[in-house]
Amino acid sequence: MSDRPLTRPFRILGIQQIAVGGLDKDRLRTLWVDTLGLELDGNYRSEKENVDEDIAFLGQGAQRVEVDLMQPLDIEQRPRVDTPPLNHVGLWVDDLPAAVEWLTQQGMRFAPGGIRKGASGHDICFIHPKGNEDFPIGGEGVLIELVQAPADVIEALL
Repeated sequence: MSDRPLTRPFRILGIQQIAVGGLDKDRLRTLWVDTLGLELDGNYRSEKENVDEDIAFLGQGAQRVEVDLMQPLDIEQRPRVDTPPLNHVGLWVDDLPAAVEWLTQQGMRFAPGGIRKGASGHDICFIHPKGNEDFPIGGEGVLIELVQAPADVIEALL
C-alpha cells in the first residue's frame, strides 16, 4: 500500500447479513429462531447455488440484520453452503457499481457471477475469499457479499 489515502467512490454502511450453513436447517432454526429468538422472514431455494435457505432477522428498519440459515440441496454438489459454517458476511454499500469498478481497479478479485439480484431482492456481488495472480486482493479466507443498500437504508445509516 502507498502512503497516500485512497479516495473511494462508495461507502460501506454496515452489516446487512451473516450467512451460516449446516447439513440440517432444522437444527439451525432451533438455535437461531427457537432458542435465540430471531424471526423468520422467508425462504430462498436455488438449484444453481445449491442452497435451501431460511431468512431470519433481528432488528428493524435500517438496523435490521439478516441471519441466513443455509443447507445444501445436494451434499455431493458445489458450492457447499455448509462449509465453512460461517459461510459469508454481507455488507451494505451505498453505490455497488462504483464499488465494484473501483475495487477491481485496486486489484480486488470477485467471485464469478458479477452483480445480480440476491435472495432478498437487492443487487449483490461477492468478493472472492482468495486473491490470485491477476487480482491479488481477496477476502483473506472470508467470502464477502457486497449488497446495494436501498435509499432508506442509505439515509438512515449515513
